[in-house]
Amino acid sequence: MDLVDFSVAIEHLPPGYAVYAALFTDVANAAFLQSQLVARNADFEYALVDAATVVSRTHLLAAVYKAVLAHNSKALKTPNVHSETVLSLSPSLNIAEAYRRYGITAETHNVLVVKILLDGADPSPVWAHLAEHVQGTPVPLSDSATLAESTDLARVRKYYKLNGIPSLAGNEDTPAKRQEAEVLVLGAMALRGL
Repeated sequence: MDLVDFSVAIEHLPPGYAVYAALFTDVANAAFLQSQLVARNADFEYALVDAATVVSRTHLLAAVYKAVLAHNSKALKTPNVHSETVLSLSPSLNIAEAYRRYGITAETHNVLVVKILLDGADPSPVWAHLAEHVQGTPVPLSDSATLAESTDLARVRKYYKLNGIPSLAGNEDTPAKRQEAEVLVLGAMALRGL
């Protein structure tokens, strides 16, 4: 994967922001990556999201957009725009719960990595750093079968309190269920704090 695949275009992003994202599958060193975040190592300032909790590319990018708006308006609830991205995935305002549910853990196998750069910063070192430190297979961020295979719909239903929705019942993952789950998840994120 090259740098072009890593770039993500988001409409209506405030000027000066650039978003880069990738899905790493079969990550072998999730515990190490989590420890770098906990230690607040500035070299690892990324949004590291457990892909099992993300229904679609749109789901993740909605959280990124929300975090960028909070950063741009100086209304962050967390230390930086990357941790705000993880919080933005949550339907609640509980920061610790958001990190625990949506962020990387030692048991995470597939990791969505987001890097938000400001003022035209060069993304080349970011990709080199990820390639060196993330022990997994990078794939472009898309609603491909790879992202769909990473999602654990049972966890998504539990975290977003969707277990009572009859059309989402059962364990089979169909495009219709995925689409309905995406709409409900985006609604829960939008209504957070109201």
